[in-house]
Amino acid sequence: MLTSLPLDGLISTQTTAFSPVPSIIGGLIGYILLVLALWPVFRKAGKPGWGALIPIYNAYLLVKIAGYHGALVILYFIPIVNIVVAIIVAFGVGRAFGKGGAFSFFLLWLLAIIGYFIIGYGSSQYVGPGGRREGIAGAPAVA
Repeated sequence: MLTSLPLDGLISTQTTAFSPVPSIIGGLIGYILLVLALWPVFRKAGKPGWGALIPIYNAYLLVKIAGYHGALVILYFIPIVNIVVAIIVAFGVGRAFGKGGAFSFFLLWLLAIIGYFIIGYGSSQYVGPGGRREGIAGAPAVA
């Protein structure tokens, strides 16, 4: 004898409400941490610290610290290309503060907030845009 299965257990007629509150709180915490990490980085590089507060402007400042033209920020809006650009900028920022490639890749791109905290609050010294020393005798001036 075949018994029928109750469909009530298989088909859910209730919907669960998604609460955006945890996402908003997490986003705000991440934003505050990023601002706290970037502010001293910008100050060390001679840029305005408050620039960390403005989302696209802080990317522009990082590109300038990395030693690239500010228009490079536009490439952040192109999917896949933005990943490559972020890696290139991370290496430039690392060079600007005298850091090597492994530090730049892992702590300025992959775990960016941690890397910027280390650069900003650590003993790293700003060398120049993209690691090029400016105004030092014997070093070529960069226009």
